Amino acid sequence: MSRRHAKPTRRTGASGACADFSNSIRHTRREVLRIGALGGCSLTLPGLLRARAHADTTTGTFGRAKQIIMLYLHGGHPQQETFDPKPDGPSAYRGEFGAIATSVPGVQFGELLPLSAQLMHKVAVVRSMSHGNANHVQAALPAQSGHAHDPSEEKRGDFPPSSKDFPPVGAVLDHLRPAGELPTWVRIGPYMHRNNGTMIHGQTPGFLGDKHASFGIDQPLLPADVRIKAIEPNPDLTSLRLKARRDLLQQVDAQLRIMEQSGQAQNVDAFYGKAFDLLSGEKVRQAFHLAQEPAAVRAKYGRTEFGQRCLLARRLVEAGVPMTNVHWCYKPGESWDTHSKHFSKTKNSLCPTLDPALTALIDDLDERGLLDETLVVVNAEFGRTPKINRSRGRDHWPWAYSLLIAGAGIRGGAVYGASDEAAAYVTAHPHDPKDFIATLYHLLGVPADTTLYDNENRPHHLVIGRPITGILA
Repeated sequence: MSRRHAKPTRRTGASGACADFSNSIRHTRREVLRIGALGGCSLTLPGLLRARAHADTTTGTFGRAKQIIMLYLHGGHPQQETFDPKPDGPSAYRGEFGAIATSVPGVQFGELLPLSAQLMHKVAVVRSMSHGNANHVQAALPAQSGHAHDPSEEKRGDFPPSSKDFPPVGAVLDHLRPAGELPTWVRIGPYMHRNNGTMIHGQTPGFLGDKHASFGIDQPLLPADVRIKAIEPNPDLTSLRLKARRDLLQQVDAQLRIMEQSGQAQNVDAFYGKAFDLLSGEKVRQAFHLAQEPAAVRAKYGRTEFGQRCLLARRLVEAGVPMTNVHWCYKPGESWDTHSKHFSKTKNSLCPTLDPALTALIDDLDERGLLDETLVVVNAEFGRTPKINRSRGRDHWPWAYSLLIAGAGIRGGAVYGASDEAAAYVTAHPHDPKDFIATLYHLLGVPADTTLYDNENRPHHLVIGRPITGILA
């Protein structure tokens, strides 16, 4: 939790951000008002003047995204077999698979992603992600929040998340811009854990508190008649009784707030309100009604749990959910943590699952006119080793790996950064996860000088990296 930067100029509370900020596009009066609304705050005269002053010197991508879908490949996808193949690299490192041409001349993907390769003109790939923590549990925090643990924590190995962790993007959006009728942050898939049972970091709201936790969908989605249990009301709790209980809550609200504004009282209030809205809203029920999708569409995403999670994420974007995390969870034999049998797993399970799901999601959003306002991110905590171990596996490797991003404000066809002939070390434009998260906040229109306050009222800069401008449109 960094406090290394200058004194903050903005303070945010539970009701959202409230200060002026500089825009990054040429402003008409209408555009200024629109961006002000997206930022969840008022644009004062000084902010307007700064916006005009900066209009000609910035990229025009600030605030382009309304929603984000983050596909998190727990374990770390291998850069060599996905987005940074090295078909001419050293024989000891390049593995069993070759590379294929993409829809952008001169750019190649691993041969196990033939469908994704044909969408390269719609996506950007960063081949120069790098950091120094090879621990799954810990490295997942900066991957999803932009903030790493203190270096002294690295010696602890695997340890569970805590209420002092820096919050991930979903929790921050729920804090700054609650969606209202819909949940702001939805998690599709179980919480991700290591094989030893430790939950990986970056999935909980950290110091923002449990009232900003994700709304979780943790169930099989493959059945044709699937019903999302999380939004089905308890048959013993009718809507009349729900309304009566909410009325009662409102009556005692004053007493709750007198209780020294305790975190517990606030969470009770917030959880109750969210539960009522989710159980009583028709818009919510329709958004989660995955069984309405035609069989052909469901098949296009792949008859896998991950594929159906991606399809549900598309439905949530259509409904207006700001942040959806799609989890690829640890499962013996099916994890991206391929310390053994790496090549058979990537060929028979991992890439054949990712390829149709990612392609269908991007194509679907594009065809529906949603890709211009939606970010699709393929994220992970790190990549895999160039060296192939004795078990025909690739181990943890944070020193060079690749991430993919598409959609609002992203320059399709962009390949940014580079690694060496073995995909071992970055040779051009290195970027830390804090830069990747800074890019997301930039595209989402969250001001770079936003400050969050933890449960001890200490200030924390939200953005500590710099946007990766090489992939911006």
